[in-house]
Amino acid sequence: MELCLGGELFDRITAKGSYSESEAASIFGQIVNVVHACHFMGVMHRDLKPESFLLVNNDPKAPLKATDFGLSVFIEEGRVYREIVGSTYYVAPEVLRR
Repeated sequence: MELCLGGELFDRITAKGSYSESEAASIFGQIVNVVHACHFMGVMHRDLKPESFLLVNNDPKAPLKATDFGLSVFIEEGRVYREIVGSTYYVAPEVLRR
């Protein structure tokens, strides 16, 4: 794993306080690209959250790298995944109500 000197996305969000729509869209676009790459390789992360992304450097437009694949699984064709996994604070309420 490469050294990412920019810290966690969570810390960047907390320090900055707010983002313009275009800044947020740029970050979200990177996250979508990471998820797409994982799924293309047959991996389901299952615990995506701001703390799971590191910034390569301190530049405001630094690329993101995904981390924390401890709950990830390889996608099995035809399998339905019903387990409740992930960090409780980020799990959707409707999932927790099951």
